[in-house]
Amino acid sequence: MAKAVKQPASEEEKIVLAIDIGGSHVKISAGGDERKTASGPELTPQQMVAAVKTLAEGLHYDVVSMGYPGPVHHNRPLTEPANLGKGWVGYDFAAKFGKPVKVVNDALMQAIGSYEGGRMLFLGLGTGLGAAMIVDNVAQPMELAHLPYKKRGSFEDYVGERGLQKRGKKKWRKHVFDVVDRLRTAMQPDYVVIGGGNVDELTDLPADCRRGDNTRAFEGGFRLWRDKSLII
Repeated sequence: MAKAVKQPASEEEKIVLAIDIGGSHVKISAGGDERKTASGPELTPQQMVAAVKTLAEGLHYDVVSMGYPGPVHHNRPLTEPANLGKGWVGYDFAAKFGKPVKVVNDALMQAIGSYEGGRMLFLGLGTGLGAAMIVDNVAQPMELAHLPYKKRGSFEDYVGERGLQKRGKKKWRKHVFDVVDRLRTAMQPDYVVIGGGNVDELTDLPADCRRGDNTRAFEGGFRLWRDKSLII
């Protein structure tokens, strides 16, 4: 009797390795526990790939999702990251991992993992200010961080990590509430999700906002491959 040939896994069945690249850490998950290592301003894509391969030892995965801290176009970084090393633009991640790779903006990946339908605005409070909008499953990253805000400063200057360290929690929280209110008025979402590492510095949230969680970035990475209703 001929031996049955194992069919390749469908998109929904493939095991996804989700990578969340941040200014402080690179984190990975394939559906189990999170694993992480330090990143930093000198981190190159070569070092990132090597670190991820070390972190992922013992894990089986078929495909890769990557949340990148900067604009992404056609599955590739469009500009070099502000808080990492150089060499990311034009780097062939699929060739280096030896697996199919989907690359999206890191805020968009966390937004996808946080999405519960309708019109959602996602704002990520971290080293900078990440932003994305999802409207009826159509996902769009948004480069709002460097828009002018106050005294020739940008939104990111006031609600990113620099603003928190420079002005203290009380003033920073006031600016977060104001920025959320301005962006909500402009975008008219049904709800706002505030994520990123510094959401933990908010004891209260602005009206009609939900608290995000950085682990939702992994869920977003899984959905990139498995959720066929998403349009990116």
